[in-house]
Amino acid sequence: MYKFAPRILSTLPLAFALLGCSSTPSLEQKPVASAAAQVAPPKLIVFMVIDGLPMRQVLAYRDQLQPDGFKRFLDRGAWFANAHYGHGHTVTAAGHSVMLSGAYPQRTGIISNEWRDPVSGEMVYCTGDAAYSYIENKTEPLAGTSPRNLKVETVGDVLRTADPASKVIAVSGKDRGAILPAGHKGVAYMYMGASGQFASSTYYMASHPQWVKDFNAAKPADAFFGKTWAPMLPEAAYARSVPDGQFWQYAGGNGNKLPAILGDKHEKPGPLFYGNILPSPFGDELTLAFARAALEGEQLGVDAKTDILSVSLSSHDYINHAFGPESRLSHDHFLHLDRYLQGFFQYLDGKVGAGNYMVVLTADHGFADTPEWAKSQGRDAERLNPSQMMAWVNAGLVKKFGEGRWATAFSAAGVLFDQKLIAQKGLKPADVYAEAKAVLLQFPGVADVFTEAQLRSDDRKTPYLEAMRKSWDPERAAPVQVVVKPGWLFGSRVGGSSHGTPYEYDTHVPILSWGPAWVGQGEVKTPVEVADIAPTLAKILKLRVPAQAQGQVLPLPTAQPQPAAR
Repeated sequence: MYKFAPRILSTLPLAFALLGCSSTPSLEQKPVASAAAQVAPPKLIVFMVIDGLPMRQVLAYRDQLQPDGFKRFLDRGAWFANAHYGHGHTVTAAGHSVMLSGAYPQRTGIISNEWRDPVSGEMVYCTGDAAYSYIENKTEPLAGTSPRNLKVETVGDVLRTADPASKVIAVSGKDRGAILPAGHKGVAYMYMGASGQFASSTYYMASHPQWVKDFNAAKPADAFFGKTWAPMLPEAAYARSVPDGQFWQYAGGNGNKLPAILGDKHEKPGPLFYGNILPSPFGDELTLAFARAALEGEQLGVDAKTDILSVSLSSHDYINHAFGPESRLSHDHFLHLDRYLQGFFQYLDGKVGAGNYMVVLTADHGFADTPEWAKSQGRDAERLNPSQMMAWVNAGLVKKFGEGRWATAFSAAGVLFDQKLIAQKGLKPADVYAEAKAVLLQFPGVADVFTEAQLRSDDRKTPYLEAMRKSWDPERAAPVQVVVKPGWLFGSRVGGSSHGTPYEYDTHVPILSWGPAWVGQGEVKTPVEVADIAPTLAKILKLRVPAQAQGQVLPLPTAQPQPAAR
């Protein structure tokens, strides 16, 4: 059964109102005025995630933005210039688990995209659940089909507990980008790279509602076959970015040069073509088209009951992984994304009414510069091969404790050990971990190593220990956690970039909001964390804060009440 309770839809016409373009001055820290508490909650919260978008990119291209995309936040919204993640292993699933729960991975249990079970050694995918399958689409092993592994509740869960008639819909190019923000009581839809469709899973419903069937039947992904990804601006506008075609830029998929034609190596649309839509601007365009269909099909924001629409756009992450955030391809994709956001916001103004909804936009993590490019700029940057590191630590442990495969696997950001071997040798696990730390600190590219004893301690002074502690769930995470040097990446393949560290380039992300009646206007320079979003939304919605939340209410500027849309 489809899990949403039926509700009576309003027949009143929706207002169409466009905002003016006046800018507002920057604000230093000011306590939140409780003006938002004096107005009714919005009819719709649009929660947006730009996967893999560091804050530095938002500001670097500010002079090239459309008037009503990102500038809606920067010129007429409330935005936080110093927003970070508090946990250290900064990856997609971990970030998405924090945003609407307000809890760090130490509580959410989503310590990474995937990890090995410390007891069995079996692979675990963050949203994997073999009890459920994709609807009308093939379900691969470990595919993300439910929020079973998410240990906490979200704002949407609290909202639907208080009023089951409220709806929570989450859409993403990635399963984890939809399932984790949807929480336990929402509904997630994710892009199927093999078919070009969007699908939910049997965790949420037995079959798709008609609007989803209609969307997929129209085959909107096929419309991008043969379409050209061309630069938005003249060549001179990209002088601040690294040119296309560098040897470290991944040349598969759609290639590493613009213009690029999608599907030019295929006779007709098929799985390879559908998969290659995501690492292009058209992945975002397609996801936003489905978000529009969801809003209309589910009648979101049409009455006094607040709904939540979560949209996680995945393409920027794929592009940064392939080409690096310093690349022209990343720069140009950001400009396409800005144009798509402008169109989406203006659509919402007309469909929902500018005074009836608010938007919060953030990212799940930042991005490091590509090591090969960073080295060309004179910086210390390299790739650390986890397999070589594991061989190194085992060699050191054999020298100390005798023969055996002491370290069994690299999981998330840590090292797992053979607990049976440790017991058979009559050793204390803490002694093995301490020796492993000593050995790992000698491996090139390792900045620090934290043992289980340190992670369980109350030490708040050792650099990056608290961040790694917030990423560490003792039931799921390895007992020894490794931090690479700044500028270094875990990985062995030459090409592209990544993330996953506690350093600023990975933790510093946007928190941008718009909705004058609830969030006010202006830049806020006070340091804040993404975990603060959930308590803030709970306050605006007049709900209790999610039970495991660790964040605080954001120091929003004074809200600007406005007349209700007519």
